[in-house]
Amino acid sequence: MLNRTLAPESKQVDEISFIEPLKQTLDNGIPVFTINAGQQELVRIEFIFENVNWDPAKPLQAVAANHLINNGTAQLTAMEIADKVDYYGAFLQTEYGADQSSVKLYTLNKHLASVLPILHAILNESIFPDQELGIFIQNQKQSLQVSLQKNDFLAKKHFANALFGETTYGSNIRPADYDELNRLDLLQYFKAAYKPGNCTIIVAGKFEDTEFHTLNQIMGRDWDNNEPSEINKFTFDPIAGSDIFIEKPDAIQSAIRMGTLAITRNHADFPGLQVLNCILGGYFGSRLMANIREDKGYTYGIGSAISSLKDAGYFFLATEVGADVCQLALTEIENEIGLLKTELVGEEELDLVRNYMLGAMLGSLENAFSHADKFKNVYFSGLDYTYYGNYIKTVKTISAEHLKELANRYLNISDFTKVVVGKK
Repeated sequence: MLNRTLAPESKQVDEISFIEPLKQTLDNGIPVFTINAGQQELVRIEFIFENVNWDPAKPLQAVAANHLINNGTAQLTAMEIADKVDYYGAFLQTEYGADQSSVKLYTLNKHLASVLPILHAILNESIFPDQELGIFIQNQKQSLQVSLQKNDFLAKKHFANALFGETTYGSNIRPADYDELNRLDLLQYFKAAYKPGNCTIIVAGKFEDTEFHTLNQIMGRDWDNNEPSEINKFTFDPIAGSDIFIEKPDAIQSAIRMGTLAITRNHADFPGLQVLNCILGGYFGSRLMANIREDKGYTYGIGSAISSLKDAGYFFLATEVGADVCQLALTEIENEIGLLKTELVGEEELDLVRNYMLGAMLGSLENAFSHADKFKNVYFSGLDYTYYGNYIKTVKTISAEHLKELANRYLNISDFTKVVVGKK
């Protein structure tokens, strides 16, 4: 009979398998990486473009072009594009990131030949109508003005700007910047960025020779876009810690964001630093949550993370706490970081974190789309699947002594940029 007073036996994840993509090339030179998996007649095709021609005087040029790229072509209005895509039960999504921008198509295989010509027109003939641009400017300005009243948004904004300055990683966007947008600048960026020589296609789903032939037949032709461009490349010097305080006298809560420039995914210490981060603030059972939420009751949530961009990495932690306990929360955060630098992590806690991280990795590989996302992480970092092998090995074997060394190497409070918005 089942004894419900005993917890079920737990075992560490033994093996995690990844589906590696098949690499092919369209006739116009665009590389195509395919994760061919799943039984459903459904595919996701991502057209990914490196961000180019960064101009501090035009900080919204790339994001606006990406957002509006499917809002009108030489032959189709925004409404007609939406109706045609919807007719086939497909879905188009644009996504802007710090390093790349993408246009994603989700469609049933049987409609691929009907939907791809619409996408070809979008990537070749977008005209960025003034009416659609005006609506975008109005909506985004209103959204930004609302966000600028939120403490957590201000903390995030000032933290990024302090670390990265006037680059796409940290640009200090103001409502007036939207007024500088114009159709000619968007067309110029569109022709420079959205072209075969700057494109990578990643496909996930049931995608075989027939589907590839259809993709090549439609998207493998010459494109109209061919203006010269320069891929964004940024350098950052290590900066000394700084304190930024933005007072909000009526604030009930204060937003805290703090951290520093760090290593990227290419560095050998990155997997170990991820384990250290998980212990500190990377999951619900972390030390920061246990102390500042569960024990002290200063916040509903607090967390930390390591972000790896193409040209920089950074560590940060973020929370919102009661304004009356802001300084106490800052002290407790520093205490938790100090403990990682002076005391060894206990084996029971380390085993719990190992199991959590391995389980999270296994759980994130639930379908072809998630396998494609894992491939993107390594491909755009210039890595291969040995990265994941090293990551898994590190999670399973890293010692408490090594974690202490990493804490002393990378978590130096004196180097942190600290932003507080509210009352300190």
